[in-house]
Amino acid sequence: MKFKTLEWKNNSLVLLDQTLLPTRVKYCRFTEYRQVAKAITKLIVRGAPAIGIAAAYGTALGMRGFKRGDKTRYFQRLEKVIRELQSTRPTAVNLFWALDRMKKVAQQHRTLSVRGINQLLVKEALLIHQEDVEMCRKIGENGAKLLSNQCTLLTHCNAGALATGGMGTALAIIYIAKKQRKKIKVYVDETRPVMQGARLTAWELMQQEIDCTLICDVTAASLMKQGKIDCVIVGGDRIAKNYDVANKIGTYQLAVLAKEHKIPFYVAAPSSSFDPKLESGTQIKIEERSPKEVTHWSGKQSAPIGVMVYSPAFDVTPAEYITAIISEKGIVHPSRIRAKTTQAEAELVPQTDFPF
Repeated sequence: MKFKTLEWKNNSLVLLDQTLLPTRVKYCRFTEYRQVAKAITKLIVRGAPAIGIAAAYGTALGMRGFKRGDKTRYFQRLEKVIRELQSTRPTAVNLFWALDRMKKVAQQHRTLSVRGINQLLVKEALLIHQEDVEMCRKIGENGAKLLSNQCTLLTHCNAGALATGGMGTALAIIYIAKKQRKKIKVYVDETRPVMQGARLTAWELMQQEIDCTLICDVTAASLMKQGKIDCVIVGGDRIAKNYDVANKIGTYQLAVLAKEHKIPFYVAAPSSSFDPKLESGTQIKIEERSPKEVTHWSGKQSAPIGVMVYSPAFDVTPAEYITAIISEKGIVHPSRIRAKTTQAEAELVPQTDFPF
């Protein structure tokens, strides 16, 4: 990739400030865990895998000032740091998955010195990051198999290198397909209200010299009707046991449109986004964002003062609308599974299809 989203450098976390894209490229250095928590909340870093990696590094930063002393106080501090990082974004499961890994590493080595545990926390965060790089590559390779030699696709929000530690999830499929010399064209949803498609995905694809065209969110249906879309590929922030998928608000309506127009709808997500503790998407907690993200445009008031605002950051797409979910471990077809299994059978048959 021609840019880095996040990097551990000189014992600090360096993040590309995504709030300034596409007009300004700026890297910020963070040395304290509350700075990282604020960066996650304010969308300086965003995307489920990248959030998880940033939180892992944030945990290491939060504990490095505790170099010696009472282990009880050390682990009390660790719990506090993790709770604060967990509170930043409630929907994406990768955040909790990464923080659980950091906590387990510390607990499994509690007989070591405080300094020794801190070193292991940094090592684990680096490992989570490196695993994500490899995961992205495998998702790209698996997903590229589904694309024809000449393919025009639609994507929503940003599920690329800006959202991960590697080349992305949904966009990794595009990058690998291009490497395989497939002719790919991408329509990019602007993705209201924060414009991750317009600001981030379009910028990222242009950096990588991918043929892309930006559209308003409301243009998608018209393009599908004209037969200009071969498939839709989006990311996934949380996937329930029944394959319902939480992703950026607007994903569900694209899935409904794709089904109506008989267009394949693909979700690309790492296995860390799967949450088998949740039976269905109805149990996924949906984050609500500040009303100002809707009422203000480029810092200027664009709606009447005092108007009521409903601004969920995510929606849930039911499994029956999803053609395939692509992860680093393979491809699963939720709609086929549901078609073959009645509700009565589902209660009797173990969830052997849940792959991760």
